[in-house]
Amino acid sequence: MISLLKRLSMSLVATVVVATFWPACAVSAAPLIIRYGAPDWTLRDKVYWGVPGVARYKGWLQEEFAKDGIQLEFIGFKGGAPAVGQALANKQIDLAGQGDLLSIIGRSAGLKTRIIFPLDKLVNANLAVPLKSTIASVKDLRGKRVAYNKGNQIHLQVLRILAANGLAEKDIRSVYLDPSSAATALATGDVDAVFGSLELLPLRDSGVARIVYSTRGGPAGLTSYNALVVREEFLAQHPDLAQRFVNVLVRTAHWVSQPEHRDEAVKIWGMGPVRASTYFVEDFSDRPWADRISPLLDPLLIRHYKETQIQIGKLGLLRGPATDIEQWIEPRFLRQALRAQELEDYWQPLPAGQAAQKEKLTPDRR
Repeated sequence: MISLLKRLSMSLVATVVVATFWPACAVSAAPLIIRYGAPDWTLRDKVYWGVPGVARYKGWLQEEFAKDGIQLEFIGFKGGAPAVGQALANKQIDLAGQGDLLSIIGRSAGLKTRIIFPLDKLVNANLAVPLKSTIASVKDLRGKRVAYNKGNQIHLQVLRILAANGLAEKDIRSVYLDPSSAATALATGDVDAVFGSLELLPLRDSGVARIVYSTRGGPAGLTSYNALVVREEFLAQHPDLAQRFVNVLVRTAHWVSQPEHRDEAVKIWGMGPVRASTYFVEDFSDRPWADRISPLLDPLLIRHYKETQIQIGKLGLLRGPATDIEQWIEPRFLRQALRAQELEDYWQPLPAGQAAQKEKLTPDRR
């Protein structure tokens, strides 16, 4: 697995090196299209995940820019996070939803990006096994065929979960599959277990699998994050457009955070083929709703990215010098949006030293 991640990171390095470097630019004429990229499964038809998904479903992002004749293009990449990183390096997209692992690797490789908004916080992982499996915990995975999505947000999360249970990746037989393929492989018996997110819960309820482990209610350090990553060139040329994009996301986060809108929000999130609204309610139940929706670039998020970079470095995956995380994260657009909408005190920042809850198993709820 580590060798595979190294190949992915080296591929990203090569893409960054051949990309045309750009000088500092003054604000230029607005583009006709703003291109937002993310892994394919997050932007498929009728899939509207997170705050950006609600803003897209409601048409708020499109409306913001349509008044100036600017279109928003939402591009899903079947290659997942690695393909998103390469698209950023090749200037095929301007903004991206990208997880911690590949965004840090890309930055260390020389990809000029900034983080300007958190998209997912405290994202949980689940471990599913066939109904008749003897696997009862993470510790039972030694020597087993375990599937998860290579190079994507879940990848580093799996390494952390294994380590927390006294295992390393070499102790399991890793199988790299996207979420839909992994679910199929579990149902057909081609793998012994699958790490994933909400997409595994329907397998439990349909009688195909049991959930024997979840990070729900466990330490924050075993969850994962992703963020809105923007090319520095785009920020330099169009800071006003970046500000307007963040303005809409803050307004949407506020709308989602209000109790009277939560049912509608989870209904929007549950419109996809495998993610029913009830699964979002279940997944969010272990922490305060506001903590999961909060748009703040708070100390807990900063600590997470710092610790993630340290772990990536220990794995030998950084392709250049370590990034100054606090300099990489650009809070000015968020601060302006919060100030303009009088929401500076609406969300409370999570402290870096937030107490970790005890890890626990999620019982089979079939």
